[in-house]
Amino acid sequence: MSERWTPDSWRKKPVLQVPEYPDAKALADVEAQLATFPPLVFAGEARNLKKQLARVAAGEAFLLQGGDCAESFAEHGANNIRDFFRVFLQMAVVLTYAGALPVVKVGRIAGQFAKPRSSPTETRDGVELPSYRGDIINDVAFTPEARIPDPRRQLMAYRQSAATLNLLRAFASGGFANLGSVHQWMLGFVKDSQQSRRYKELADRISDALNFMRACGLNLESHPELRSTDFYTSHEALLLGYEQAFTRVDSTTGDWYATSGHMIWIGDRTRQLDHAHVEYFRGIKNPIGLKCGPSLKPDELIRLIDVLNPDNEPGRLTLINRFGADKVEAHLPQLVRAVQREGRVVVWSCDPMHGNTITSTSGYKTRPFDRVLSEVKAFFNVHAAEGTHAGGVHLEMTGQDVTECLGGARAITDEDLNDRYHTACDPRLNAEQSIDMAFLIAELLKQDRSGKIKPIPAVAGF
Repeated sequence: MSERWTPDSWRKKPVLQVPEYPDAKALADVEAQLATFPPLVFAGEARNLKKQLARVAAGEAFLLQGGDCAESFAEHGANNIRDFFRVFLQMAVVLTYAGALPVVKVGRIAGQFAKPRSSPTETRDGVELPSYRGDIINDVAFTPEARIPDPRRQLMAYRQSAATLNLLRAFASGGFANLGSVHQWMLGFVKDSQQSRRYKELADRISDALNFMRACGLNLESHPELRSTDFYTSHEALLLGYEQAFTRVDSTTGDWYATSGHMIWIGDRTRQLDHAHVEYFRGIKNPIGLKCGPSLKPDELIRLIDVLNPDNEPGRLTLINRFGADKVEAHLPQLVRAVQREGRVVVWSCDPMHGNTITSTSGYKTRPFDRVLSEVKAFFNVHAAEGTHAGGVHLEMTGQDVTECLGGARAITDEDLNDRYHTACDPRLNAEQSIDMAFLIAELLKQDRSGKIKPIPAVAGF
């Protein structure tokens, strides 16, 4: 990795999980057009996120990262974005209240369009076609025409990301995220649930605290951290030509930043040390993530850290663990010990979704809620045993009332999956299951806090 880095140096390396476009000139023309478009995010925002993640690495904050498995062109709408943001705010406030720590909020949104696949093709009823790789590449419809990679879809993905970001920024800073509105974040279809009652009790306590502060003469309007929140975007940077088009020089520092999202990550299938994705990521200054699956060995992880974060910069690198509930204790401790032994500073985050995917008896790809929770518990237990900080969670979730994951407070069964199974890729926690998960993680944070996490002043924001 001693060669000079440029935004296109990845093209000299082997690359995996990138589709073969039938028209190379059309692809080049689209990438050239994208390179003239305004950035989606700004370098200063990415630096702010890196500072907040440095606090997570130090045990002074908690990372909540979540959103769709893969964003859809068909489901893009203001209501879906609003409902996702409402659930995300609810989860964040539950975790903040329990952990007495600020929650760093990062969505899998405004760019999460491409998906790696275990096989390049899919067969149905004897017909074999290219796999669906996300709306930025091809269409989910099972026809030869729909599955042809189309570079023009990158233009559609950019426009949808820009529109989504515009609305998210308005929600985060325009009053919607005001803590005084904590009761209004509850979605209608969740109101009759057990978690709704638990959330209302917490919201009542927050409202009482705010009223007490007002009675004491404090002007809450002068505290922007109570009226707005920082919200960041992230996605798996799978389609490197698209990422290159949005790799821009920051005029204030001269550094290169990926401006397609505040944080981007390398997937478990594309983390080869001598391949294109690692080459691209080593040159950008954004906070980045690295998915860590069961096949990752400790010495390989240290070599990757040396390449991706050679200066050992706090907040630069988040290790997103995705093992499966039955494999955490066999794999995570040795990775944690290697990182500790070498003195590397990282954020440890748990993705309890991808290692716990099964096929139900009715044929649906699903994830049992209990297995998801079991992996989170094992993640916390390992870090408690190793004396390190369980820094965050990474969830595939939605604000919609879907039936894609088994279990949860309402105990979704195999028979229920057919009711509202909407995902085009992987199953997501629905709104109620997401809030349920937040309360259960909150209990783990309380236990962790009683042991070693030091509370910090509430003015740091939720």
